[in-house]
Amino acid sequence: MKQKTYGTTVIISILAGTCIGLATLLIQEKQKTVDSGYSLPVQIATPSVVNIYSQVKPKKSINGSNTPAHSINLGSGVIATKDGFILTNHHVIQNAQSIIIALNDDRRIEAKLIGSDPATDLAVLKIDLPNLPNIKIGESNNIFIGDRILAIGNPFGIGQTVTAGIISAKGRNSIGLNTYENFLQTDAAINPGNSGGALVNLKGELIGISSAIYSSTGGSQGIGFATPIDDAIIVMTDIIKHGEVVRGYLGMEAQKITLSLADSLSLPSNHGLLVNEITKESPAEKAGIEIGDIILEINDTPSEDPFQIKRLITSLKPGTSISLLGIRGQQSYQTDIMLEKQPAMQRINY
Repeated sequence: MKQKTYGTTVIISILAGTCIGLATLLIQEKQKTVDSGYSLPVQIATPSVVNIYSQVKPKKSINGSNTPAHSINLGSGVIATKDGFILTNHHVIQNAQSIIIALNDDRRIEAKLIGSDPATDLAVLKIDLPNLPNIKIGESNNIFIGDRILAIGNPFGIGQTVTAGIISAKGRNSIGLNTYENFLQTDAAINPGNSGGALVNLKGELIGISSAIYSSTGGSQGIGFATPIDDAIIVMTDIIKHGEVVRGYLGMEAQKITLSLADSLSLPSNHGLLVNEITKESPAEKAGIEIGDIILEINDTPSEDPFQIKRLITSLKPGTSISLLGIRGQQSYQTDIMLEKQPAMQRINY
């Protein structure tokens, strides 16, 4: 009798283990399906991505005649707020006489240009419609190289399109596309017409605004660039509040000091930034900064990367006082400088 009970127990244990194993496999397979599919984030994000059609002002040729008056720029945008503010690229709406927004639900409406920022190639539009599907905003700090992402836009004007890829790099800043560059790089296919569209994570959250491609042919070659959402939101907030982006301004240019540069110029320091240009009547000139000075620290931040320092200065508002530690010749010095507002219509520096 005991043997029979023991045998029954063993059989029940085997059956239970088999059921648990099958259930685990089913859960794993379901998880694989969820992980490998993109339908959920697409469903979440695409209603917030719009197509933009802007009629461009005709340009006068050298002989005074006009180019065709019906030139249309194609692009994309993202509904960022419930009350209808749309993020896109400056070059999508540059010189536009009128801007038409086509929503994912087939509604069309003319948009108002709130303002644009050529330095970051971003612009803000406004539409007034009920029940606008604004996108959920992600965070730049939660983006990592290798993360899977989706690019949503209107390539070549053929209609809303989704492409998939990964984050290939972060902080790209020497591309030569914008004055201020802090690009996310992706291998998701981005083509003309995608500009201003959404770069989203697999939660359907907006993590970037597609801006440009690096291409020798004009088409996608696996190198696309997007402005991180944290940067875009700062620009959008300033444009909504002021009609423009208000940046701090120091008025100097500097280059990173390397060991070879320090040796060749016999510099007193092998690190820091070497000042090579001072703008007349700028805060830097008023404070006595001179070409050839070495900047070691700004606001207790080591000056090793000119792009990092440029971002620091421009993130501060006019009227902010900064502390600068430098070297002139063999003598170190410290000075406080009051930042001013970045002048308009001028090449932007620190």
